[in-house]
Amino acid sequence: MVMNIRNALYDRGILKAWQSPIPVVSVGNITTGGTGKTPLVDWIVKFYQASGLKAAIISRGYGRRTKGVQLVSDGQSILLESRDSGDETAMLAARNPSSIVIVAEKRQAGVEFLMQKFADHLPDVIVLDDAFQHRKIARDLDIVVVNALDPLDGAAMLPEGHLREPVQGLTRADLIILGKIVDEKRSEAMMETLKKTGKPVLRSKIRPSKLVPVGKRLDPHDDGMMGKRVRALAFAGIGAPTGFMQSLKDAGIDVAASRFFRDHEPYTETSVRTIVSEAALQELTPVTTEKDWFRLKDDMPLAKMLEDAQCSYLAIEPEFPGGTGMLEKKLLSAAARRR
Repeated sequence: MVMNIRNALYDRGILKAWQSPIPVVSVGNITTGGTGKTPLVDWIVKFYQASGLKAAIISRGYGRRTKGVQLVSDGQSILLESRDSGDETAMLAARNPSSIVIVAEKRQAGVEFLMQKFADHLPDVIVLDDAFQHRKIARDLDIVVVNALDPLDGAAMLPEGHLREPVQGLTRADLIILGKIVDEKRSEAMMETLKKTGKPVLRSKIRPSKLVPVGKRLDPHDDGMMGKRVRALAFAGIGAPTGFMQSLKDAGIDVAASRFFRDHEPYTETSVRTIVSEAALQELTPVTTEKDWFRLKDDMPLAKMLEDAQCSYLAIEPEFPGGTGMLEKKLLSAAARRR
């Protein structure tokens, strides 16, 4: 009821959304847990860069120990550890070293900081990470990612269920992406449900791209350990471990054991030591997600333990079976609106 009232106040213009001087693209979801949103943000930033446009990233920085507006990267150097920026934001900054990256609970404050700090070289577009429910700032393109492994029919709101807001909120989106598709038949049923919103729907899958030994920087064209026979102990603290397990399977990795934690749960010396000991006992390679590694790498003792255990992380990226033409057209149109 609260979410419906809040949305109605914005829809009727009683509550006003602040208009950024720089075009804004938002990527978000309506559920808790992983939907493939962060890899999509990374893809969008790289698409803009390939199109000759500079994109800045503004995120809430979930799980960080800092507050307020913080500069994660100035487009030249990464200035904060993952504990101060959030693991997903740290990963985005590392993957896009020429992009300005900011964390701010209040996105308007983040944009105003960017306008002041980088007045002499402003970006062409701002990509808001995880901002669908953050309606205080207007956007030129609103993208919502829905997890194909997580049915919406009959889903309940938090705290009983996993919905952040009622499903009808999807009608606010400019584009819905059905992500993490594994079962084509099941995805077709969800596609039909999503099309009833009257919004365009794009299909997306997650593709494993690299298996990277921790502590090693790879050449962009190096696939790391992909294609090599690996028997793994999979571990992660993420919202949807099913998708991670599927990605490991798609990468040809033999998962002999697994250990999962709550989403964004902090790792401790005890938990990491247990993972390493179990892996050694069973002669397995510890394998985690890229996001988890970014949460671990700034804690030197834990990172060293995993490096000594020859741990690797699986990097992933989205792919679009139906092509990217519609998405690219909408992204370029949004960036051109106030230029």
